[in-house]
Amino acid sequence: MIVLAVPSAFAAGDPEAGAQINAQCQGCHGIIDFKAAYPKVYSVPKIGGQNYDYIVLALKAYRDGDRTNETMHAIASSLSDQDIDDLAAYYSPTD
Repeated sequence: MIVLAVPSAFAAGDPEAGAQINAQCQGCHGIIDFKAAYPKVYSVPKIGGQNYDYIVLALKAYRDGDRTNETMHAIASSLSDQDIDDLAAYYSPTD
């Protein structure tokens, strides 16, 4: 049996480092069925278990202004590429 692994397009992050910097994520994304009220009422998506590459792309897009959400832009603006890789490693599945 041949098993093919699809490598990530991004450098591997450190999930332990991501665990140390995830407090600002947990404030919204760690609450089941949380709804934010600014700038409008919307459901905050669960990020635990998301695909590594998706998290990296989303955070970089928020940071760079390619995705719009004032709160996410403010938070992502403070993240380095390594921080983003580490958070993606923390939140993505390990299998």
